[in-house]
Amino acid sequence: MKANDLYESIGQADEDVLELSEKHRRRRAPRRPWWMAAAAAVLVAVVVAGVYFRPDGSPLATSAYAICEAQYPEMAPYPGDYDASFDARYDAWRESVEAQRRPAGYADGLTPFFTSVTRELLTGAGTENRVCSPTNLYMALAMLAELTDGNSRQQILDLLGSNGIEAVRSQASDVWNAQYRDDGATAIRLANSVWLNEDVTFRRDTMNELAKTYYASSYRGEMGSPEFDSELQDWLNDQTGGLLEEAARGVTLDPETVLALASTIYYSARWAKEFSEDDTAPDVFHGAAGDETVDFMHRSFDQHSYYWGDRFTAVSLGTENAGGKMWLVLPDEGVSVEELLEDDSVPALLSEPHDWENQRSMLVHLSMPKFDVSSEFDLRETLTSLGVTDVFDPFASDFSPMTDDVDLVYVSKAQHDVRVTVDEEGVEAAAFTVMAMSGAGAPPDEVEEIDFTVDRPFLFVIMSSDNLPLFAGVVNRIGE
Repeated sequence: MKANDLYESIGQADEDVLELSEKHRRRRAPRRPWWMAAAAAVLVAVVVAGVYFRPDGSPLATSAYAICEAQYPEMAPYPGDYDASFDARYDAWRESVEAQRRPAGYADGLTPFFTSVTRELLTGAGTENRVCSPTNLYMALAMLAELTDGNSRQQILDLLGSNGIEAVRSQASDVWNAQYRDDGATAIRLANSVWLNEDVTFRRDTMNELAKTYYASSYRGEMGSPEFDSELQDWLNDQTGGLLEEAARGVTLDPETVLALASTIYYSARWAKEFSEDDTAPDVFHGAAGDETVDFMHRSFDQHSYYWGDRFTAVSLGTENAGGKMWLVLPDEGVSVEELLEDDSVPALLSEPHDWENQRSMLVHLSMPKFDVSSEFDLRETLTSLGVTDVFDPFASDFSPMTDDVDLVYVSKAQHDVRVTVDEEGVEAAAFTVMAMSGAGAPPDEVEEIDFTVDRPFLFVIMSSDNLPLFAGVVNRIGE
């Protein structure tokens, strides 16, 4: 079976977004630079049929290759050293950044979704660390809504806070484009893909919508074969810079799988003001399971915004080239991270920091641990508790926009893997240290400088330049 024949089965996609391929020509994301800390997330939703039939009963030749692949926007590189051509190079870079900018208010209405999924996934960590990507989950669920109809779709729309699929398409497209950055200094990539069973015919209008709106590449092959599993694993690794390689090796598809959606996010950026390795020194982190001696980074920030609430203090760390920021939110003494997750004032601060009343510009002496945290979630229980139930029930789900070939289709796997690492020079893929000082409340009026020491369990959130939560995590311990 030729690639053209396979492609016609899902229709002619938008040529500006996708490229037909006779062989594997995936756009490989570069491995992360050695100097960068890193963070990445992946969500794989596997759709299977409770009752499965070959359309004609005859075997088809095994083929695991790209039908079409997303073509991402080209960005001019961020100008490095200053020379005679700097102004021209800067103007070209700024123009490519502006081309990705979306209208103000494009993400309005998403805060309740981001808050609810973050609370649901991070609560109950006990003495362990947890980290998730709210933006990655939003993109994956928006794609899943495209495959469903009836009450199955409505439950997803309700969770996303959307009044219809057209609204989801418009907002998801804006989210994807607004976050995209790949200019050599900062990388933020939201990648999506569709993995198709070679024995099933799919609705071409639905597949075209996934390609056009979500930049979703398409691959087709023999479900359950080692070759096709390897293709999926390689794609996950490519799109997350190899940061989740061990987790990706465990992602496999069963022969009964009808279709799989994969959505990833990758973020990398240097700190706007790096920490000096000479100032890194061992100190005690009072973790949830006991004290541990770990490496702490140190840096002073003059005229830096310091925030406080009734039960927490917070500071943010900017990344180079307006690539976003990492918030460190430290509970006051006697307040747990669990209590902080239920505090509505925290998302209010993170989404609108300029409007936050309790803030002062000070000399902030920051001490924070280097860390590497990761999580793996089975999202079925989480989504069910948030009201998305029908897609997991073969007798209640409605996947009619996807295919007419198979009855009793349902989601059998919804896996979310995340990893964030932070060091002196930067953060990659979406997670940074959010720092806060020990102690509670506002500083005395006469105090012009303050120590912000992150030496006990804390909350961090990596926000994009327009305040979307790319990653959020709870750090209860530093060591393995």
